[in-house]
Amino acid sequence: MAQPTEVSDFVKERLAGIRGGLRLYEDLQPGETAFVVIDMQNAFVAEGGVIEVPASREIIPAINRMAAKCRQLGVPVIWIRSHHPKGGADWRHFFDHFVAPERREAAAAALSDDAPSSRFHPDMDIGDEDYIVFKNRYSCLIPGSSSLERLLRSLGCDTLLLAGTKTNICVESTARDAMMLDFRVVVLSDATAALSDEEHQASLNVLVQEFADILVTDEVLEELRANAGGADR
Repeated sequence: MAQPTEVSDFVKERLAGIRGGLRLYEDLQPGETAFVVIDMQNAFVAEGGVIEVPASREIIPAINRMAAKCRQLGVPVIWIRSHHPKGGADWRHFFDHFVAPERREAAAAALSDDAPSSRFHPDMDIGDEDYIVFKNRYSCLIPGSSSLERLLRSLGCDTLLLAGTKTNICVESTARDAMMLDFRVVVLSDATAALSDEEHQASLNVLVQEFADILVTDEVLEELRANAGGADR
């Protein structure tokens, strides 16, 4: 069953009083926007994966459809891939303290080098013109994590459409940092997934208040098409 796609009513009521409504950005422009897909790798997406997020399989169609439409509209598609060298040597603090000893070796190996579990899930539709960026922290935008910020600046993109897994960890971490780096952020609620409905919902509720718009893919595509002249190119 699909996870929630709307923020909770109490958050809507609060924001109506604070800023007059939910939407932050109502003029999404294809030439200024990038579609960023986070961690849709076998370790997270495949059945039985070491860090499996079962709901991530349900968002594959929405992500692929969004990616295809973005390409037609000239919106860059960027796939983020979590990666750690063998043994997780570049993030020992995490593996030593946040992962149980009996799972530590498997968790570190799952995202190392060219392990099959570190590859993108085979159902992900990655185009030849798409970009692939490696990261070594939850957020793609913390200093030293990845080259994403440099890529976005060079592409002239100030608006990020975020998708992938997990909503409340890597997606949320990236959304927070992106907003604080002055990017406009939209989290696609029907193209993100967490381990539970409760965690997914909580993340949407937090992000909409201070960091991002929360929209579904159809809303975003309709707006992008309208601002591109009304039709896919």
